[in-house]
Amino acid sequence: MHGASYRTLHETDAVHVWQGKVTDHYDPVVLALLSPDERAVAARRPAPVGTRYAKVHAEVRRILAGYLDADPGELRMGRMPCPRCPDPAHGRPRLVVPGTDLDFNLSRSGPHWLLAVSARGPVGVDLETARPVADLWTTAAAVMSPSELRHLRSLPDEAARTAAYYRAWTRKEAVVKASGVGVVADLRAVDVRPHASAPVSVRHAEPRGPQVWLVRDLPLGPDRYGALAGEPEAHGPVLLVGP
Repeated sequence: MHGASYRTLHETDAVHVWQGKVTDHYDPVVLALLSPDERAVAARRPAPVGTRYAKVHAEVRRILAGYLDADPGELRMGRMPCPRCPDPAHGRPRLVVPGTDLDFNLSRSGPHWLLAVSARGPVGVDLETARPVADLWTTAAAVMSPSELRHLRSLPDEAARTAAYYRAWTRKEAVVKASGVGVVADLRAVDVRPHASAPVSVRHAEPRGPQVWLVRDLPLGPDRYGALAGEPEAHGPVLLVGP
């Protein structure tokens, strides 16, 4: 146990956002915690990506097991059906064993990771490490709404535009991950108002689930951007845990 119990998470209506950074060295103990499918994914990916994948997913197992007083290696993961189709291959992640309504969502950027955990409905989280965008306007046009593009054009310099771009991107990704559709969504239709201070209400309607999401920015330090999306009725605290 890590001191963060399912009961306290539920009673406080909180979302815990765990953060960390993994190293690139191989660790056989980590592989022992993973499912056969997770080990296969890690093996297919080149170094250091595969090693990072394995270590982050082992951390996810340890954290979730801590809430449930379970063995990390005994957790069985699955997916919910996508809101747009019955295919479970690309829906939201879920815990199959043990049975629980604990909700979680993972995001990774290089060696850094975030894990959002909630006991009160779906959450989505996104993490990005800022770097110069080679063709900002072409990239932004593919993912931003007309009003978001107008805001981007109004900014005075490249630094401000880059910050606005990543603020918008992480908010959008958090919303579509919370809804369960992920990258198949048209991000241009998800207006996250990057000019506005968080929390912001974002409309994103799918056949199942909320029509509006509450999005918060996460303070992660220099050159890293993060956002958390959840149901608008969830007004509990958001607690950053770690590293």
